[in-house]
Amino acid sequence: MATVVVIITSVVVANATQTITTPNAAFISYNLAPGVSSAPITPVASKSVLVMGCCTSGGDQSVGQVSLFHIPSGGMVWVGLESYPATAITSGTSSTAGHVIVSIDSNFLVFIEVNSADTIRVHNASAGTTLAGNVTLVW
Repeated sequence: MATVVVIITSVVVANATQTITTPNAAFISYNLAPGVSSAPITPVASKSVLVMGCCTSGGDQSVGQVSLFHIPSGGMVWVGLESYPATAITSGTSSTAGHVIVSIDSNFLVFIEVNSADTIRVHNASAGTTLAGNVTLVW
């Protein structure tokens, strides 16, 4: 019996492999006038990407994040958490420009949104305030 357990354990261990890699990251700062969007941001395709954003401007400071999957020429799929104070789950799929992915400020005026089927962007929907912060992508 012990021989059978050793053989089975050896077979399982022999087939188990683990590869540990250093993650890649991109860091994008923004400082957007009212109604302005950032330059397009291209998430890596066909891999899960953690997209984290924050607003650092006083009175609007907050954070939001999603796990995002970029389907080449097919759009984005995501699930994550909206910013404080009305924290909620966000999820969806879209390739339509302007489709909101996640809010990253406390007044729901700064969004990470779809820019095209292959890119995202940061948009300041404020009517009168320039807002700043950053977005980090990790894959």
